[in-house]
Amino acid sequence: MHTTQPQDAPSPDAILIVDFGSQVTQLIARRIRETGVYCEIHPFNTAGDAVAALNPRGIVLSGGPASTLDENAPTIHPALLEAGVPILGICYGQQALCMALGGKVEAGHHREFGRADVTVQKPSALYEGVWDLGTQHQVWMSHGDRVTALPEGFEIVGTSAGAPFAMIANEERRIWAVQFHPEVVHTPDGAKLYANFVHHICGIAPSWTMAAYREKAVEKIRTQVGSGRVICGLSGGVDSSVAAVLIHEAIGDQLTCIFVDHGLMRLNEADEVVSMFRDHYNIPLVHVDASELFLSQLAGEADPETKRKTIGRLFIETFEAEAKKIGGAQFLAQGTLYPDVIESVSFTGGPSVTIKSHHNVGGLPERMNMELVEPLRELFKDEVRALGRELGLPESFVGRHPFPGPGLAIRCPGGITPEKLDILRRADAIYLDEIRKSGQYDKIWQAFAVLLPVQTVGVMGDGRTYEFVCALRAVTSVDGMTADFYPFDMGFLGRTATRIINEVRGINRVVYDVTSKPPGTIEWE
Repeated sequence: MHTTQPQDAPSPDAILIVDFGSQVTQLIARRIRETGVYCEIHPFNTAGDAVAALNPRGIVLSGGPASTLDENAPTIHPALLEAGVPILGICYGQQALCMALGGKVEAGHHREFGRADVTVQKPSALYEGVWDLGTQHQVWMSHGDRVTALPEGFEIVGTSAGAPFAMIANEERRIWAVQFHPEVVHTPDGAKLYANFVHHICGIAPSWTMAAYREKAVEKIRTQVGSGRVICGLSGGVDSSVAAVLIHEAIGDQLTCIFVDHGLMRLNEADEVVSMFRDHYNIPLVHVDASELFLSQLAGEADPETKRKTIGRLFIETFEAEAKKIGGAQFLAQGTLYPDVIESVSFTGGPSVTIKSHHNVGGLPERMNMELVEPLRELFKDEVRALGRELGLPESFVGRHPFPGPGLAIRCPGGITPEKLDILRRADAIYLDEIRKSGQYDKIWQAFAVLLPVQTVGVMGDGRTYEFVCALRAVTSVDGMTADFYPFDMGFLGRTATRIINEVRGINRVVYDVTSKPPGTIEWE
């Protein structure tokens, strides 16, 4: 069902990114999108189809973990070289280009991992106005093989200590290639190099904006849905909310949202979701309070995976029952994002990773014989937030930290009870309130409280207490794949702990989690 190619390209001025399996291919797309230019990522083995479907104005070849010298190494599809558009090869992309065009690549020459300096040897359109002749600049290298002989018509335009062919070009054929990774932050001028490539070399104007995306998405939804009915599983998170508001703008009351309240939301969150969608946006909304059902089936369950599966199963059963009551809907809306789409297509063409379960409404589309409407499937998370602002969603909502599908169930290790959830909600609300008051909320990817299944002795007034321990977690991250703990000062942590212990009956000790990911995960379960 899921492919990386939308039904019709949202922009006539697109860049095709050919994925050779690099862990940072998504960063290439983010850098190009940041320049105001649309791009799509496609696996190397479907690159021929992608060229035909997308008709790109330029092509970027990503890095990758393979060696071009391996027997079954990924290769450059002939259609890429025949497209007649500018090409930029990155790391493995450079090596694969050289192999395809008659150059040489060898292994065992000066492995380079980490920061390096490139020296500009000749002028080039790739860094015109960014780097001057003879200057040195920091870049990020990550390679074991390297080019040792250039194809005909190419010249060296930049070198590094470990890569004599660090930057090469054939200006006549409009092909450039670099051994380093311009997309990572450790190449400080990398974003400018991508901007030069897409604007000056490919000649694409920066027209990829959320205003333009909104207009085209509305058109696309109307064309797909026609006079049909759509139901949307609203979680209260940013993705499903932005999708719902966008679809409502396109088709109005043909959309009905179903909000399954599993009793595992944060303090007052369910009321806020209902109020915003029903009262502010006037979107038809079915609010199902299924908290008793969920909590009764989770009672006493301590295994994290069983909790997740139970919540997922109950959500699908409840959603399906409500959708049947509404009746007549042919379409199911989802807040699927572009990273989920990319992850669902293996770059080798083999079996792929399953889309995260909380992004995908289980097996509902097949079970209910419904067609999916996924208006955000071309967007990254930061673009969804920008679209939310474009649609007029309040900043307090659009800028909210991610919240897991299973909710507070995975922030309450051990068995769940309504009493423990109530304690956790109040502690979490105080923590987030203190973060907002201190002006640090937007610097943090995710922050939350965890109620531990541990009780400790304390002293309050003249009495002895035996109550729960509350752990606080806050991390910085770009995409949630890796994360570092947020370095609060001790004064902040002390103030927050004092408030929680004074205001929340049931907690007498507060600790702060300083684990990064890896080795830990962001959530505790």
